[in-house]
Amino acid sequence: MTPIELRDCYRRVLGTDDGERILDDLGRRFHIDQSTYSTEPTDTAYREGQRTVVLFIKSMLREWDKQLEEQINE
Repeated sequence: MTPIELRDCYRRVLGTDDGERILDDLGRRFHIDQSTYSTEPTDTAYREGQRTVVLFIKSMLREWDKQLEEQINE
């Protein structure tokens, strides 16, 4: 599977209203807009790992949108 095909898969699955609700929920649950700091280093690392997954998913959707916008503007 090519990177473009993979981005298309992300977009098909998460580009719906339900997909947006899921991403919002994941963002709230996994500290997307807040600090992951804890006095326990292992807790911080665990929370940052959760946060990174959500950030990755969002970046896959943004990359797709950016590529589509470039194609439209050509």
